[in-house]
Amino acid sequence: MRVSIVAMSDKPTLLIVEDEAAIRAGLADVFVYHGYDVEAVADGEQGMRQALSGRFDLILLDVMLPVHNGFEILEAVREHDREQAVIMLTAKSTDDDVVQGLSLGADDYVAKPFSVTQLVLRVQAVLRRTRGDPNAPQRLRLRPDLEIDPGNLCAHGADGEVAFTRREMQLLEYLAGHHQRAVPRQELLHKVWGYPADADIETRTVDIHVAKLRRKLEVDPAQPQSLITVRGGGYRLVLET
Repeated sequence: MRVSIVAMSDKPTLLIVEDEAAIRAGLADVFVYHGYDVEAVADGEQGMRQALSGRFDLILLDVMLPVHNGFEILEAVREHDREQAVIMLTAKSTDDDVVQGLSLGADDYVAKPFSVTQLVLRVQAVLRRTRGDPNAPQRLRLRPDLEIDPGNLCAHGADGEVAFTRREMQLLEYLAGHHQRAVPRQELLHKVWGYPADADIETRTVDIHVAKLRRKLEVDPAQPQSLITVRGGGYRLVLET
């Protein structure tokens, strides 16, 4: 069964893929109340079809679904569109599940049971930033053999082209714009993910995104030279001078 609201052009569009009827209906009501156009579907087959349609500003995607699970849908979405905003909903809050979701390109994750207020906050935060800092440099050079192209969400190096998600590029651009110093995690959550500066949110999303970027950028991710951790300070991006 599907809950649909006729879309209006001035409202953000939201797809909810959730097999638990009470949660699905409750989330649809909450986001309609907050001014969203909502479509809610109950299984992975419908979810896959709708998620690949490209009609939604953001997808709320449960992990445990009939037919196709959330990870399968997310992987298909990322192959189709690297910029589609996706938040995972999961009853599995173990590190492996969180890492898998974020590694496949989720913008964020929320573990069940969750606060509806916090979920709305996270959706608003993801939607608030659809692009990186407009004043960021057009190209970023980390090493003589590695140049990042923010406009095309990719990097060019000796081993060929590397693709990035929108969120990964936003993180790189913000770090590049402040490369003279270490940037704390809380600042990144505020400036890149869009959370309020004083928000008390437990999430490993910054650390996991940094780990993903190191696998794509570093010669040896275990000994990073470009995206380094400053103990007690956060992260710093080292640009070629």
